[in-house]
Amino acid sequence: MTGNRTFAAAGAICLAMFLLGFFDNFVALIARDLGLWQFHLMRAIMAVGILGLLSWIGRAHLTPMRRWAVMVRGGFAALAMLIYFGCLAFLPIGQVAAGLFTAPIWILLVGALFLGQPVGLTRISAALVGFAGVLIVLNPFADGLDPVAIVPLAAGFFYAIGGIATRQWCEGESAMSMLLYFFLALGLFGLVGCVALMIWPQSVPAGAEGFILRGLVWPTPQAWGLTVMQAVGSLIAVGLVFKGYQLADAAQVGIYEYLLLPFVAGWSFVLFGDPVSLRSVLGMVLIIVSGAIISLRSRPA
Repeated sequence: MTGNRTFAAAGAICLAMFLLGFFDNFVALIARDLGLWQFHLMRAIMAVGILGLLSWIGRAHLTPMRRWAVMVRGGFAALAMLIYFGCLAFLPIGQVAAGLFTAPIWILLVGALFLGQPVGLTRISAALVGFAGVLIVLNPFADGLDPVAIVPLAAGFFYAIGGIATRQWCEGESAMSMLLYFFLALGLFGLVGCVALMIWPQSVPAGAEGFILRGLVWPTPQAWGLTVMQAVGSLIAVGLVFKGYQLADAAQVGIYEYLLLPFVAGWSFVLFGDPVSLRSVLGMVLIIVSGAIISLRSRPA
């Protein structure tokens, strides 16, 4: 029975990463018509509406035990996704995903420096291997030092802080309540950004280059459709992730999240013909190996 639950958990995580790899590839198209802030505001309204409906029919428990804890955790996770999606308009999705998956390295560093957690030679070596993989994928020195290329590392940092907050403060909280406050935080960020751009309008470049600076606009039919698809798809995928973590030990199933790296690159090639270089493949392999070692070595005895 335990083996079957582990297999089912792995299957749920793998399917979630497969779906996220597909849906996240369309953000670059959304960025041509919408702004980052409006996109998150619209997506949050849709997601919160769906969660509210699930709660109304008795399929979701949305009231947290420690509201402040899920709010803080949701804020950090939302900030990570704000940076992640913002980067998708300017960088290849494989590079952005690689930056996000520096989270285990950040968790290791923050735990050692500020939480007094012991770190052995194996995990230090794995972190160095993972960081080398990130540098290979991001290639920030290709044209001198490109600051934009290292921005995805910030998404990984805040994603790691959200993960630490989940472990330290959110034990026993329902997955749906944490998901609700994550989307509420994203919606708040989006609303603040939209209001700020209304008060201080900017000169907005055409297309995806104006993603961050674009304020409220009337969405095109394509933008509406893709945003609805993104919101619903994200909820389904995240729900599968939560289900996977409920079925088996986190250290056993967490390593499957790294499948997002090959999935986003694969979908990018299938949908848009974007090639995947051998350099990127090597970097992704190093990141996956590093994350797997850190996750397994971090498992409580």
